[in-house]
Amino acid sequence: MFPREVISSGSLVLRAPAGVDAESIVAACDDPVTAEFLPSLPAPYTPRDARAYLAAAAAKWECGGAEFAITENGRYVGSVGVSAPDEQATVEMGYLVAPWARGKGVASTAARAVAGWLFDHGVHRVELQAIVENIASLRVAYKAGFTEEGRRRDAKLLRDGRRADFITFARLAHDLGESVPSYLPPFEGGELTDGVVRLVPMAPGDAGDFHRMLAEPSVTAYKLGPLSTLEDDRRRCRHTGYWWVSGQRIELAVRDAASGAFAGHLQLTQVTPMLGQAMIGYSLRSAFRGRGFMTRAVRLLTDWVFTRTALHRIVAGTDISNTASHAVLERAGFSRECVHRELFPQADGTRSDDVAWVRLRPR
Repeated sequence: MFPREVISSGSLVLRAPAGVDAESIVAACDDPVTAEFLPSLPAPYTPRDARAYLAAAAAKWECGGAEFAITENGRYVGSVGVSAPDEQATVEMGYLVAPWARGKGVASTAARAVAGWLFDHGVHRVELQAIVENIASLRVAYKAGFTEEGRRRDAKLLRDGRRADFITFARLAHDLGESVPSYLPPFEGGELTDGVVRLVPMAPGDAGDFHRMLAEPSVTAYKLGPLSTLEDDRRRCRHTGYWWVSGQRIELAVRDAASGAFAGHLQLTQVTPMLGQAMIGYSLRSAFRGRGFMTRAVRLLTDWVFTRTALHRIVAGTDISNTASHAVLERAGFSRECVHRELFPQADGTRSDDVAWVRLRPR
């Protein structure tokens, strides 16, 4: 059984929840963002629910777990809870942050502090999970020194009736617990734009437009593999934030800056930190061709890459017959590097050559 101690970390004080927190707990748990990612919470969340939570928190301490109210200047700003240790000295951690305290590092500071406290009391392993779409929670795990260990598919039923993947993390007592900055930082302000095109993270709401674009004959002519279903593309769009924050890849919607319309898709993939190399790929809706949209988009992204990341080489591969794509890359500052003979399989059983392109970090 853990001792009911108070933990201090910076401006935060973590203590057992108390009746004085009830009003703030109601406001935090009745928030739409909280409700979205904690589907087991009652909705709407009432004072009666807060009283039930306080009783459960007290019982949790008695049963070997721990439940902390995160406070700042005496005010409740969130919660951190851990299960009782199992026979392997492993506990599970969960947290929430009140809407008035988000974006200040509250959860990552609290999670790091509680993990350290647990290790001081004999715990060997602390586990936590985050819904794949909950980017804020994923960032908390990385910042708090946890290591990603895998993905649990369709692990939890959400409030809207669909199932979501969970990303699993753990931190061990002997881990350094260092916060490692993301290899692919977010866009400042959330987007890139030159006033004609906007590059924004692809989101679930883009799935329909993305799916229809992929079905255009001029796009499918150069697509490898079978056509995706609409549900495949919805799932892809739900994972894009996770791929980005974990440093795996960037998936962007290319939008007409004037109208906001979905014009195309641009990705940075095959990110290889050891080599300092990544690959771009793109598709454009036929209605937006001939206006230089993709050249602008590719230039915007590659310029950002060389300014904000450690990548040294951006490469691209194009079918030898795709002259429109060749022109995009040439205008965006790429150079032909080589030809990979008979790389791309075709529907008729033949193979076509791949023209490889590269743009290097400016010296």
